[in-house]
Amino acid sequence: MSAPVAERERLAALAAAKGAELEGAHPVEVLRWAAAEFGDRFCIASSMGDGLLASLAAQARPGIDVVFLDTGYHFAETIGTRDAVAATLPVNLLTITPRQTVAEQDAEYGPQLHDRDPDRCCALRKVEPLARALAPYHAWASGIRRDETANRRDIGVVEWDARRGMVKVNPLAAWTQNQVDTYIAEHGVLVNPLAYDGYQSIGCAPCTRRVAVGEDTRAGRWAGLGKTECGLHT
Repeated sequence: MSAPVAERERLAALAAAKGAELEGAHPVEVLRWAAAEFGDRFCIASSMGDGLLASLAAQARPGIDVVFLDTGYHFAETIGTRDAVAATLPVNLLTITPRQTVAEQDAEYGPQLHDRDPDRCCALRKVEPLARALAPYHAWASGIRRDETANRRDIGVVEWDARRGMVKVNPLAAWTQNQVDTYIAEHGVLVNPLAYDGYQSIGCAPCTRRVAVGEDTRAGRWAGLGKTECGLHT
């Protein structure tokens, strides 16, 4: 249930102030602030391309809720990464599923909706489940970065998620791919094996391919469709 109007206004103002104040702060510092401010009403969401955000969040607040959307279309390696994160980090892993199984969705909309109407498929299997999962919280964190797509170039370290009526924390917003790779190597962070096999951005298996040398890092997502976002961060 969304917060009352006065509380939403307070949270929006808090997000704006903290976004400016925490710009340039280390991701763990950003996450520590959010964990202290929101307590059990703060969670992170991870697509399990790696365990970086979960690892950082576990340092900030051991036992933190980690939301993972199991769309029914994930690579086996992604499910394995989720299981490894749950087994090796002090986090509370919450697996969220769509209201319909893949078979039930196929029966209602026809097979391979992801090929015919990828936006509808993402809405059913990602956007709605995340909205449901985030309903108990006042703030959530994602691992998106400014250098990933043009749509993400202006994201704040802390910002107001107006669509969901909650604070959104992007602790890795200012990090580059080189910084991510360096931190992962130096701290032994879990990585989805597909990342070493040409998959620079990992989503659902039917809509993800390897990225060729020189291509944009998200060129392998919905290739040929002019689509780069699933709707979770727009």
